[in-house]
Amino acid sequence: MRDILPDLRSRCADGVPLALATVVAVHGSAPRDPGAVMAVDAAGTVVGSVSGGCVEGDLYEVAREVLAGAGPRVVAYGISDDEAFGVGLTCGGTIEVLVRRYASAAELADLGALLDLIADDRPVAEATVLSGAAEAGARLVVRPSDAGPTTGTLGSEGLDAAVTDDARGLLAQGHTTIQWYGVHGQRRMQEVAVFIRTYAPPPRMLVFGAIDHAAATARIGSFLGYRVTVCDARPAFATRERFPTADEVVRAWPHTYLESTEVDARTVICVLTHDPKFDVPLLLAALRTPAAYIGVMGSRRTHHDRLARLREAGADETALARLASPVGLDLGARTPEETAVSIAAEVIQHRWGGTGRPLGELTGAIHHPGGPAGPR
Repeated sequence: MRDILPDLRSRCADGVPLALATVVAVHGSAPRDPGAVMAVDAAGTVVGSVSGGCVEGDLYEVAREVLAGAGPRVVAYGISDDEAFGVGLTCGGTIEVLVRRYASAAELADLGALLDLIADDRPVAEATVLSGAAEAGARLVVRPSDAGPTTGTLGSEGLDAAVTDDARGLLAQGHTTIQWYGVHGQRRMQEVAVFIRTYAPPPRMLVFGAIDHAAATARIGSFLGYRVTVCDARPAFATRERFPTADEVVRAWPHTYLESTEVDARTVICVLTHDPKFDVPLLLAALRTPAAYIGVMGSRRTHHDRLARLREAGADETALARLASPVGLDLGARTPEETAVSIAAEVIQHRWGGTGRPLGELTGAIHHPGGPAGPR
């Protein structure tokens, strides 16, 4: 969704009717995750993608039918028949796609309000009825309990209450999924299928050490959708000119900054200073956080010495096992840019549970279903 936010917001602001096609379920290997969006407006213009080109042609026709008043639909695409040139996914999986229309001024205003929250990086969840004993396409927009009321309805007070409770839990975890309920929100019933799409703020990447490797790492972090902060205590090095792609550049002692900033279970920490006076207090602070990844630059000898210092400072073996050092996967990297790719590859591996081995040496599904949610 985030990659086409400007296009969607401009259409809502201009009152241009559109149909949104959203991936709501993936079975097996598929090019895009639940939440991927393609939009078709009244002029027939397409933005976004749900499969990288496999099914967009057919989905375009479905979206045009929905725009013409056919009503919300959930369509499924499975394996294509190459001999018959059938529509489907060549990767062998199946996706289910919800297609619904936003045409009236009220509908476009509601969608625009949701898009504004996403653009402002405010956490929000959207719940949509897919099928069952409730109106298909009914929507409920849910924000954290301290951030504002829900808007819309799924058809009953009990269903709204149950979905609101679940959506807030999923939002806190950054998960998107389909949940089943009774008509009045009863648990463990299969009468109403509801797609709950969460929009959490982008995860953070904290890069410590304003060196040339940090500039390359900041660039690739931004490319991957992280909100990137570069931190260094040296004013001559921690400058906006040296890190133009970072979201913020902080001049502070690394451990002092880390102890004062927000770190959650999606945060990536890259320690590139390889200087004990910075590394040891910083890593002690990092190991007290729930960060998803803590990568540390340095040779094996440097890391061995670093571990000894950390043990002397009170770090236990369980904590030390969280450190990815020497940082990155073995790609044979030499330049700062190649090293940044190596670091990014390890971050992705940690996120999704990949093996780090060439895909050509493996069998089975290419896409890993597990792992916490990240940038979308």
